[in-house]
Amino acid sequence: MNFFAAQDRARRTSRHLIIAYAVATVIIVFGVTAIVGFALFVVTDQTYVTPQSGFLAQNMPLLGGVALLTALFIIGASLYRTASLSGGGGAVATAMGGTLVATDAQDPLRRRLRNIVEEMAIASGVPVPEIYVLEAESGINAFAAGYSPGDAAIAVTRGALQLLDRDELQGVIGHEFSHILNGDMRLNIRLMGILFGIMALGLAGRLILRGVEHARGRGAAAVVIVGGGLAVLGAVGVFSARVIKAGVSRQREYLADASAVQFTRQTDGIANALKKIGGYADGSAFKAADAEEVSHMLFGPGAGLRGMLATHPPLVDRIRALDPGFTAADFPAVDPRAYRGTIDDDAPLAQLHPGTTSAAASGGDNRLVDSIADTVGEPDSDHVAYATKLRRSIPESLYAAAHSQELAYLLVIALVLDRTGRHVDRQLALAREQLGTERTRLLRRYYDELAATGAEFRLPLLAVAFPALRLRPAEHLSYLLELTARLIEVDEQVDLYEYCFHRMLSSNLATDRRLATRTRSRPGKDEMRRAAIRLLRVLAEQGHDSPTDRKAAFAAGTATLGSWAQAQVFEDDTPRALAKTVAELNRSLDVLLGLHSADRSSLVRAIGAVAAHDGRLAVAEAELIRAVCATLDCPLPPILVQGLRQ
Repeated sequence: MNFFAAQDRARRTSRHLIIAYAVATVIIVFGVTAIVGFALFVVTDQTYVTPQSGFLAQNMPLLGGVALLTALFIIGASLYRTASLSGGGGAVATAMGGTLVATDAQDPLRRRLRNIVEEMAIASGVPVPEIYVLEAESGINAFAAGYSPGDAAIAVTRGALQLLDRDELQGVIGHEFSHILNGDMRLNIRLMGILFGIMALGLAGRLILRGVEHARGRGAAAVVIVGGGLAVLGAVGVFSARVIKAGVSRQREYLADASAVQFTRQTDGIANALKKIGGYADGSAFKAADAEEVSHMLFGPGAGLRGMLATHPPLVDRIRALDPGFTAADFPAVDPRAYRGTIDDDAPLAQLHPGTTSAAASGGDNRLVDSIADTVGEPDSDHVAYATKLRRSIPESLYAAAHSQELAYLLVIALVLDRTGRHVDRQLALAREQLGTERTRLLRRYYDELAATGAEFRLPLLAVAFPALRLRPAEHLSYLLELTARLIEVDEQVDLYEYCFHRMLSSNLATDRRLATRTRSRPGKDEMRRAAIRLLRVLAEQGHDSPTDRKAAFAAGTATLGSWAQAQVFEDDTPRALAKTVAELNRSLDVLLGLHSADRSSLVRAIGAVAAHDGRLAVAEAELIRAVCATLDCPLPPILVQGLRQ
């Protein structure tokens, strides 16, 4: 599934969900109003003396108020639940009984899980999500939750952690990353908030029925009618919610299974995980937590719903899609007592040579540009294999710092220091004023180690550091963003790579709603065109030294955009003031976030064309493309082409 097509599909499904929610709300409001009207009709003296039409006319204001209050109750409950989930995927995992896996986990099972998640994140070009284990759940299951990759969380049950080997667990995690990349995760968490309002009505009905013991006479009858009616409508709402969830979820599970195979280049991992679910006494069931609300986002069915209410395809059907010869008689017997061995997942590999980003052949300019754009949100087994080697090749001190709540922010600061070394002394002087001598000494050490490694280690280190950064208080994160911005501006010039680094940092730390978030709106065509041209011009200016190369790169980008950028002339007015360039970039990127998927795909191709107009791509250029794409919410895996220049 193409990333941009998947995003469009998720948006269409969201619109259909809103329509279904509106229809269900109208039906429930009408039903509640009718129930209250009937109860009022029963308990008033007008029952025997007033024609029905007169009764309705006389009580219309009251019934209208009931309808309004019911609608407000349903909408308010949905908004309340949505607000309670605003903390992102971690809020969902915690509510389900999840325990956060420490960034420096030493337990072999948890370390293996963390390593797999980090490798998949590096391969996908997204921040490493928070990782949780549902300790009380012995079934084999997992889920991903969150509004965006920046606030995502992945949770696995204790059963999955203990009973699955590395390949099987990697298949499950690949399945969950598919939900993250394809927009399913955002849709799933919105579904939780929206459907809560519909299901909450049943709870209100049960609470009203509890009050019947305090009512007498006709009042008791009214309470029974209203409470019972709401309970029935609530049951209908639960049924409707289950049908909606099932309709949204089932087909996505097949696609996520297929994506997991694409990530790992073997069907055995995820297929064997599904087979173990079928052969295990506890299956994928949740026992300690109520899985009803999150059933649509689980790897396996958390409850025994079947038929039209099942949120997942039949287990045998999912396995047959991966292993056509499988039958129900082939389920293996899974005995938990047989899975108690220790795990050594981190055998060292040979160090990657700095600058090594080579795995797949590429031809000329057009093939290179197309291959870049086609991998957005679509990592494959080559990317995962490369990410595994790269993670294991990160220098130990840098890797440890990325996992340390105390040191991760120093590592991030080191990542934005001037890579050329021309202005680093001024930057370190400012850091010494703000952080003190000892921390600045550590900062210098991290900077020197980064300078000795390849450019391709920088984005993965930032991705790995995010979970540790999010453990710090909001005021610390605000200070980090302010300090890194000041360090970037020390030389009164803007380096596009440093700028993108800072924008990625701020946007991904803002997604947990503790810091300001970006607002998005659908821009007009002319505004989008101007923003795209501005971005390509800055890319051409920043990525090439001579005016001739800049013009050629800009022309390659605008030609790729086609009708978007007809008759555009490159105006080389560099160097420009820092404030002007930063403002231009911010304005352009904010506008371009509103692009539809097809236009965003064209823009990514144009970005690639600017950097690779000569048919060659340096490692620094490749990482710049990835950084720019990340600021546009287009997660780009490592660019794997032969002959990448330093």
